[in-house]
Amino acid sequence: MDERRTVKVSKYLSKHLRHQPERIGLALDEGGWVEIDALIAAAASHGFRFTRAELDHVVATNDKRRFAVEGTRIRASQGHSVEVDLGLPPATPPARLYHGTVARTLDAIRAEGLRPMNRHAVHLSSDRETATRVGARRGRPVVLVVDAAAMHRDGHVFHVSANGVWLTRAVPPGYLRFPDPH
Repeated sequence: MDERRTVKVSKYLSKHLRHQPERIGLALDEGGWVEIDALIAAAASHGFRFTRAELDHVVATNDKRRFAVEGTRIRASQGHSVEVDLGLPPATPPARLYHGTVARTLDAIRAEGLRPMNRHAVHLSSDRETATRVGARRGRPVVLVVDAAAMHRDGHVFHVSANGVWLTRAVPPGYLRFPDPH
């Protein structure tokens, strides 16, 4: 499977497993799962054909491990804008977590902290490199440091998704460290 096809199938899966399952007639269960055969059939009936082998390739090779397969079912690992309960237990975060963004968002983040926007949780990385890649998707990356230890101590709840992304409801500005302006 060539890289362009892999990306195309991955984006299609993300759109319909995270944001718009109803667009192709799918209903995710409460945990975000859908039968793989139903997904493939729904996609085909809406003009986007892919095989089980292509789906398996996307799941296996996605560097962010965006999807989880369990038996005959698949779901997105996190990032949903539709209501799902991923069933993730609370977890103790590392002392520091990181969030990648771009400079144009910094004034709002300084005022309001990190909010989930159209998702159910704020996504945080356990390493600066991943946060840098995330921020770079929207321009020149800026990496914020989150005092996760203090947040956890103060009662904020964290979860970690199957692909290692840390999730929390919001990060108030007082727990953020911004880079020094140049």
